[in-house]
Amino acid sequence: MTKEEILRLLEGGGFVSGQKMSDSLGLSRAAVWKVIQQLRAEGYVIDSVTNRGYRLASRPDVLNRAEVLRHLGDHPWRDRLVVLDTVDSTNTYAKALAAQGAPHGTVVVSDHQTGGKGRRGRSFSSPKGMGVYLSVILRYDVPPDHLMHLTCIAAEAIRRAILDAFGLEVGIKWTNDLVCEKKKLSGILTELSVEAETGLTDYVVCGIGVNCRQAPSDFPEDVAPMATSLRQLLGRSDACALAAAMMTQLHLAAEDLLERPEDWMAGYKAHCVTIGQDVKIVRGDSVQLAHVDDMDDQGALLVTLADGTKDTVFSGEVSVRGMYGYL
Repeated sequence: MTKEEILRLLEGGGFVSGQKMSDSLGLSRAAVWKVIQQLRAEGYVIDSVTNRGYRLASRPDVLNRAEVLRHLGDHPWRDRLVVLDTVDSTNTYAKALAAQGAPHGTVVVSDHQTGGKGRRGRSFSSPKGMGVYLSVILRYDVPPDHLMHLTCIAAEAIRRAILDAFGLEVGIKWTNDLVCEKKKLSGILTELSVEAETGLTDYVVCGIGVNCRQAPSDFPEDVAPMATSLRQLLGRSDACALAAAMMTQLHLAAEDLLERPEDWMAGYKAHCVTIGQDVKIVRGDSVQLAHVDDMDDQGALLVTLADGTKDTVFSGEVSVRGMYGYL
């Protein structure tokens, strides 16, 4: 907590003497200086002037725990936050924690994955410092089919988080991508574990990746035409503010998931860019042309196939693609 405590003392923007920090925190002056050096190494610009003390001049635009906690304030999940410099996959790490008994609301976040995962075993490009990769452990003692709408509600939560943090309106490509200007900004992967004895859900891990700082050349060649980032869209990003906003909205969504999902599903439906579109429905090697008429309360698409028959499309069984590209 010492880094967070020193940052709080520097919040006002003026100079704070080393002695005052030492007295306030019960640390030696040497210990205060050591923490200041650690903060500088993390990208904080901290001025120091003899006989005046230290002043926080600027904060880094990189993911770190102290900054996420500053944005979170008094949040119910703040003591369950794990921030990693690098990880194979935040979902994999979170599943290991969940198997060890980590509580509902445990959040794992990083800005670098060496083995990021997407749907259907695809990789998710996660280069260092370019995005926010966040996974949350959720525990609901219900049958898995009671959680069919979870991915939709998570997508709506992240849509709201991006709006809160940046004022940016984005759409949702069914079922689990957030999009802007017809390009992918974020993806979601939900993984579930079931207790063998009861058939009830043990835990769910919901993982989200948001592109923050990528230029077009930072994406893999096959991804670049269909991907974008906050920096491309807005000219700026703030990984810590985004991570905190994601946690805030995911907490609210988790509270409503079983008893009050209607508002979240209505928000998802209102911003789903797939509804009303002609699409290709891909089931294994089979491809069908269809028109998306609507979406039901659980997030399944209601479609009319090319031969005029009606069908219901569930997220776990298919991919839905635009007729002429990603959307």
